[in-house]
Amino acid sequence: MSIKHDDVSSAHYGGNKIRKLEYILQRAGERGARRVATFGAVGSNHALATAVFSVQLGFECTCILTDQKKTPNISKTLNMHRRIGTEIVPYPGDADRLATFRRYLQGRRSWVVPFGGSCWLGAVGFVNAGLELAAQIAANEVPVPQRIYIANGTMGSAAGLLLGLTLAGLPAQVHAVRVVDRHITNTASFVRLLRKTALLLNRLDPSIPLSAADSRQLRWRDDFFAGGYAHWDGVTASAVSVARDKLGLALEPTYTGKAMAALLHDLAVEDYAGENYLFWNTYNSRPLPVTSDRPLAAGNIPAEFMRYFD
Repeated sequence: MSIKHDDVSSAHYGGNKIRKLEYILQRAGERGARRVATFGAVGSNHALATAVFSVQLGFECTCILTDQKKTPNISKTLNMHRRIGTEIVPYPGDADRLATFRRYLQGRRSWVVPFGGSCWLGAVGFVNAGLELAAQIAANEVPVPQRIYIANGTMGSAAGLLLGLTLAGLPAQVHAVRVVDRHITNTASFVRLLRKTALLLNRLDPSIPLSAADSRQLRWRDDFFAGGYAHWDGVTASAVSVARDKLGLALEPTYTGKAMAALLHDLAVEDYAGENYLFWNTYNSRPLPVTSDRPLAAGNIPAEFMRYFD
């Protein structure tokens, strides 16, 4: 078993989102944006990563956030938003989307980043990740993996990785472990994103063939969804514990715990023949300079989100 440590992809805030934001924020700057805006659940790692790096690059940042099931990381995430001054906009289920966008984005030179950073430009960051892994294998830094396990949320990481592996000529299966509801994460949407990324890369560089958008190495995994986003079961909780106690990995049960659960399950099946399985750790392991304590004053944290500190 091998581990790809994207959890330390940056000294400030690690995880898979950094690869996507590299190109997205570069484009925002090129287009003269003053503000970066994105979406997610209140505990979203994507939203926090976007805010952290937007502020570092001199952008203002707006995060439009929905409620979610309470998880242990949310209070610290909110305190980090508070520290860096993110404009946090609550987005309840009955909100008027157009009115919200007009109020917070219109006329503010905003560059909008989609959920999870999963657009073709964000996926290119993980095309690079596949090529990076191929280079590490060529340098004998890691053995060739027969399978790669990665949490599959808004699909940009898995789609870009699959494309990068194809371009590199690596035949590893990508086990994309679904962690988000099917109306967001499904095979039809995955294939569309894969093809669009290949198409636009081909327009930039005709040596990149459209045939690289090949999903035959994809293994779509629905079997560890555990009932919903930010829900988990005993299998996922056990996988998080094994990762901590045996591998020294600090995972969480919403994304990476489910991917680890799939890997551990497959290592235990009768026909496992000792192949190298690679776990792609997409969760940040850099410590945040905040606590999870309830702040004395809410500051920029909306009043309705203060309940996550209770």
